[in-house]
Amino acid sequence: MNYLSYVVGAYAVFVVVLLWDFIAPRMQIRRELRAARLRAAREARAAAPSPMELNR
Repeated sequence: MNYLSYVVGAYAVFVVVLLWDFIAPRMQIRRELRAARLRAAREARAAAPSPMELNR
């Protein structure tokens, strides 16, 4: 009986899961940082007076 295909498949699944555990948090951090930057820009635009607004 030859278990080579089973062992190769098991290692392949292990490598895929290991890569996903490495990549997924970085993707989430990038997504959260982008959302925070967009939120900060949106709040800065909302806080700034519009150019058509009259000041006394």
